[in-house]
Amino acid sequence: MRKFKIIIFNGIIITISSLIMQSIGFYFMIYISNKVGSEALGIFNIIMSIYMFFITIATSGINISTTRLVVKEKSKNPNLSTKAIMKKCIYYSLFFGFLSCILLFLLAPFIQNNFLHNKISHKLLYVVAVSLPFISVSSSINGYFTAIRKNYKNVGCKIFEQIIKMISTTYILSLFMPNGVNYACLSLVLGETICEICSCILAIIFYTFEEKKYFYNRNKENYLKSILKISIPISITSYIKSVLSTLKQILIPLRLEKSGLSCETALSQYGLINGMALPVLLFPSVIINSFSGLLLPEFSYYNDNNSYNLINAIISKIFKLSFVFSIGFVSFFLFFGADISNLIFNEKEISIYLKLLSPLVLPMYLDSVVDNILKGLDKQVQVMKCNILDLFISIIGIFFLLPILGIKGYILVTYISILLNFSISIIQLKNCTNFKFDFTNWILKPIIISVIIYMLLTIFIKDIFLKLLSFLIIYFIYSYFNFKLYKIFN
Repeated sequence: MRKFKIIIFNGIIITISSLIMQSIGFYFMIYISNKVGSEALGIFNIIMSIYMFFITIATSGINISTTRLVVKEKSKNPNLSTKAIMKKCIYYSLFFGFLSCILLFLLAPFIQNNFLHNKISHKLLYVVAVSLPFISVSSSINGYFTAIRKNYKNVGCKIFEQIIKMISTTYILSLFMPNGVNYACLSLVLGETICEICSCILAIIFYTFEEKKYFYNRNKENYLKSILKISIPISITSYIKSVLSTLKQILIPLRLEKSGLSCETALSQYGLINGMALPVLLFPSVIINSFSGLLLPEFSYYNDNNSYNLINAIISKIFKLSFVFSIGFVSFFLFFGADISNLIFNEKEISIYLKLLSPLVLPMYLDSVVDNILKGLDKQVQVMKCNILDLFISIIGIFFLLPILGIKGYILVTYISILLNFSISIIQLKNCTNFKFDFTNWILKPIIISVIIYMLLTIFIKDIFLKLLSFLIIYFIYSYFNFKLYKIFN
């Protein structure tokens, strides 16, 4: 179990850095939502969905291509420079970065008229388009540092990026607010663009100093063919998924309007759920995602060595931790949704969505765990098919149910989408492994314990903040010993 202990150790290190970045982003999101309002936040979320599609074009699989080629080259001689590879990778990045930038410039008026309800100027899309070549280059350099096992430099760039985003956005908001939705969104997109440019400059500086340490050996190998061989299959599947994901996010407010809601109300409802409620529900997942990201190479190693008994044993241990952790937060949001909403947003309506969506915390948290295990077991094609099927069904549900049921339809579609994705993933994992599902210890007991703790706290503690903190501390300390989680760590 030495490998499993390494996963835990590395997971703790990544969790600390991820928590710092996630906490900064989370509290900044609260500040933004209170500053600009739910309608502007809804429009900004649509802009970000569109932006993510063009980022997919800008990066076009270059991160993975760079990592694989640099790892291959370094395996021959760790002291050799990979400048020749990186030169081609950055050329590739710049080509797709500028291509996506030009496409967004050309399509901005069309996007404004058809997807953004003419609520903002199309010139805001020009602002985010400027950042795309910088994001593409950053993605390539990120892959380089991953390959040479210096991820702390990537983390440094991300933390620097978050700090710049907070400072620049806060300053610009102070200049423009309150001047309406257009200026609120302009402040947010300017902050995004400035932080991406600054992060790219820092990454280039890190890379320049790093490459000076290695001996440069000229060779005439055509790395462009190798880059295209790796990146093209990744790009095609990423484009399909990104198109469907963007279409899904764009359709939500459009179909809500068909239910009889005004444009402002539809955008506001969309902003409340996607911009406020879901980020709160997903915030604790940074802990579980930090560990799940380490599972892919570990399970790939066990699968290559046919260590099937070990695979089953580790899946059981990981699931035990994941279910206990997730059910704790399902209970937390379900029992204390109103209190959390009042503390963070002072908005009663958000508490309704927190409680309604809280049962989905379990499948949402475990989804990344299951996906990374499947990818490690060489089932990445099945994972992609499952995600694309999920998006297709979501789009169909949004198109037909939202005009009839309104916001209730969106909640229903969200349930169907997440539960379907999770169920298919679990079935796929069960088919290719032989792990044993322990309903009593993984689900039933944690639920009973959380209910008992909540009832006792309701009787003995009246202070809201103390009650929230006490629930989490008592639940996880009790679970640690009652479910013998210490045996997993020991």
